[in-house]
Amino acid sequence: MIGSLRGKLMFRQAPQIIIECQGVGYEVETPMSTFLELPSIGDELFLHTHLLVREDAQILYGFGSLEERSLFRMLLKISGVGAKMGLAILSAMSVADFQRCVEYEDAATLVKIPGVGKKTAERLIIEMRDKIVFAPAAPGDKKVSVEASPRSEAVDALVALGYKMGEVNKLIGAMDVDGQSAEDIIRQALRQVAQ
Repeated sequence: MIGSLRGKLMFRQAPQIIIECQGVGYEVETPMSTFLELPSIGDELFLHTHLLVREDAQILYGFGSLEERSLFRMLLKISGVGAKMGLAILSAMSVADFQRCVEYEDAATLVKIPGVGKKTAERLIIEMRDKIVFAPAAPGDKKVSVEASPRSEAVDALVALGYKMGEVNKLIGAMDVDGQSAEDIIRQALRQVAQ
């Protein structure tokens, strides 16, 4: 198993890159979260990797953090979730945001990811609920810092007010919250409850 690569970035065209390590060029597929943080061509790069061996191919996946690789490996174990969907999930949201979706049973956010339908989103929430324990960051790893989205802030606030998670997700899921602040979402949700 190839667990990590350190070498020069020789090629990048999303989602694929080539890292040259001591004269050998490794083709690596990355989620957009890692791809967008890549250095310039010719610069040194370190990635945590996962080698997927299939009958017809051996594919190397690269991640900027151990947390991303851990989540990717967990996703591969879920029925109906392959490597392509795993990359799509990590490209669409941070590890912390995915944790929040699972914790708050937020299927509405998960179904916005290309390839994730309602049943898959529900399966992800059910199967990942007890599994989300990520490996500690290695020295030198960038910490994943995430600002909570207005939607998740509103969910937190409504749950703190005593509403059940299922009710809150159903309520906010039926609203158009794009571009709104957490306060606006909360007001709108409370107006709907009062009707």
